[in-house]
Amino acid sequence: MAVDAVDSASRRHDPVVTTPYGAVCGRYEDGVAVFRGVPYAAPPFGARRFRPPVPPEPWDGVRDAGEFGPTPPKPPYSEAFARLLADPVVAGDDCLNLNVWTPEPGPGAGLPVMVWIHGGALTRGSSAVPVYDGQAFARDGVVLVSINYRLGVEGYGLFPDAPPNAGLRDQLAALEWVRESIARFGGDPDRVTVFGESAGAISIGALLASPRAQGLFRRAVLQSGPPEASERDKVRRMVRRMATRLKVPATARAFAAVDRALLLRTQADVARLGSPVLGGPAFGIVVDGDLVPRHPMEALLAGGASDVELLLGWTSEEYRLWLAPGGLLERVDRLGPVALAGAMARCRCGHEVPRGYRAIHPGAGTADLVGQMVTDHLLRVPLHRLADARPPRTPAYVYEFAWPSNVPGLGACHALELGFVFDTVEVPQAAQLAGPGAPQELADAMHSAWVRFAVEGDPGWQAWDASHPVRIFGAGAPHTVLGPRDRELALWDAESGRPGAPLSSPESSPSPRPRRPRRVMAVRPSSWPPLPPRAGGGRSLP
Repeated sequence: MAVDAVDSASRRHDPVVTTPYGAVCGRYEDGVAVFRGVPYAAPPFGARRFRPPVPPEPWDGVRDAGEFGPTPPKPPYSEAFARLLADPVVAGDDCLNLNVWTPEPGPGAGLPVMVWIHGGALTRGSSAVPVYDGQAFARDGVVLVSINYRLGVEGYGLFPDAPPNAGLRDQLAALEWVRESIARFGGDPDRVTVFGESAGAISIGALLASPRAQGLFRRAVLQSGPPEASERDKVRRMVRRMATRLKVPATARAFAAVDRALLLRTQADVARLGSPVLGGPAFGIVVDGDLVPRHPMEALLAGGASDVELLLGWTSEEYRLWLAPGGLLERVDRLGPVALAGAMARCRCGHEVPRGYRAIHPGAGTADLVGQMVTDHLLRVPLHRLADARPPRTPAYVYEFAWPSNVPGLGACHALELGFVFDTVEVPQAAQLAGPGAPQELADAMHSAWVRFAVEGDPGWQAWDASHPVRIFGAGAPHTVLGPRDRELALWDAESGRPGAPLSSPESSPSPRPRRPRRVMAVRPSSWPPLPPRAGGGRSLP
């Protein structure tokens, strides 16, 4: 394939790297070489629509890699969320591309590599979000790679005539490209850390458990997303609802013939009925017997990926991003007992769980109780179980991001930590979520911990053990707290022993948590004192 030649006169001082498919010309920006829009797979359209990714066609000459490549098809955020979350759109079909920031392009440098997998509920987001700029990682000696992958029905639709999990297969193809190519950009393919947030972390959970991803990364960071799989019938219902509105069969062949813009509008209309807290229809990764041969949590609790070091965590008030922008916090508070009953149905739990939360947080409103219950059930309990299951030789490290946004109502919400991890809190798009005046010293601390984990496998605090150490990134200096969520999680341990109670989220069915003595047992909830006012609770270490 021929590409437009790079103007050698104007680009003679820019970095050029030869990939297995052709040469690319990047840019030097503040001493860092940046390559954007590098294809790792062929455009997933035409005959390749809804199919697994295939390698890109090689090109002649030098391909310009100065601008972000096309983003996968996706609907826009609603107005309420668009005010908080940037999601740029770059037109074009060649959307299976990635970006590289490196301080030392060329073979021989052997630098650690971090590969970023963005979130967005598997329906939105891209590597072009300004908050994900890799400059700070490269500045600190890490080769940063960020990737695009297919989203929504294009990436996670379940059809009788197409393989499932196309978006996850894209991620695997990108990691294979990194394995094959990153040494040419100064990276060490044997020192790769994958990290992702929300749907990106859920994707990493599936990749950790996938035999086909073994050996492609050495460490993994899961931010606000547990290993999980969606029920196949739930994903099928999404496709069928779309098919009903489109008046076409629920097949990949029929969907491929639908106008792309209409397909996105229909997807957005159907997805509007659900939310992470309240449930409802959603696309998700499914067990497919191939790339995902069994439920990811089940595989990891059984010893899968036992040689991969993990960094896991969440924000203190994940649910506020899901509920605050659309006014749902106020609506849930008004509903009161009805909302609590809905949360019990969502979590499939008995009355003892909300009673316990009320005892632990006596001053909290209904929306906060519902939000924390669902967040713990869907996110913190699985991540605790995953940390518990790690062997001593490959420990896990756990964090909580507790700094509250300066945007009223958001608190320490979902995705707020991203500008701090990337050290991009000064980027205007980060300020949309954080508000003005985000503390740079907190970004310095959090970003350096992620770099240290990628370089050394130790972010700088006590590894997870029976005392449940959690690093709190909030107001003031980061500090470690022992068992800040143990009282809430003890409720779920007790609930898991109730006859007929599920052991996990409604979307999944992993194996039970390994039973062992806990520092905090499931005693009568009313006997617990309220949490101290400091975020996180628990016992703080000096």
